[in-house]
Amino acid sequence: MSDAAVASTASLRFDAVLFDLLTALLNSWTVWADVAGDPDTGRRWRDEYLRITYGEGSYRPYESLVAEAAQAQQLDPRLAGQLAARWSDIRPWDEAPTVLRALSSAGLKLGVVTNCSEQLGHIAADQVGVPLDVVVTAEAAGAYKPRPEPYALAIQRLGVPAERVLFVAGSRYDIPGAGGLGMPVWWHNRVHMDRGDLPAPLAEHDRLTPLVGDVLTGSLIPSAEPRHDQELSHDHR
Repeated sequence: MSDAAVASTASLRFDAVLFDLLTALLNSWTVWADVAGDPDTGRRWRDEYLRITYGEGSYRPYESLVAEAAQAQQLDPRLAGQLAARWSDIRPWDEAPTVLRALSSAGLKLGVVTNCSEQLGHIAADQVGVPLDVVVTAEAAGAYKPRPEPYALAIQRLGVPAERVLFVAGSRYDIPGAGGLGMPVWWHNRVHMDRGDLPAPLAEHDRLTPLVGDVLTGSLIPSAEPRHDQELSHDHR
């Protein structure tokens, strides 16, 4: 780390930023839709997978859960294999590489925590296009988010206290999951999920771009309701 970066981080609230990988940094929705045949079917399949996964707890093979979700939605379970074969086609959200470079240049450590296998997790992480300090998968942790094990393993590998790590959620389930270990949570709610009765994050946006200013200006403070874009765009590119 450069002297300038050290001086910069000394005044920041956070020393590291962890991200959900497949939703917060990467647009995996498009590949799910392509494999399913259309966006609505892909969303139903993905939502069913999320429901199964977040209730699963201990790790079972990721591809098995994806196949079960397909079958539950009256789809061919063999779609799970087709999805895995397309994993390297997943691309980051347009602004993600620029945001990551800005945070890294300021001296912050970067990492991801993802609910998938070791093989697919590292393939996906390679698509981000920016070096990451930590990549933690559900398989490596032995459990799926929002169980504490994946988040805890990432914090351990970063070597940073939980309260000094900002977690950027991709789905609402990461809010209590990461928050339960003491990490403040910033929600990149790209597809406008309903938070329901879950705790409010520090901020909620449908783009990653505001994250840089929020982190580097130290403007994130706990509140009863999250700061968010005045108008949430419905363009998910």
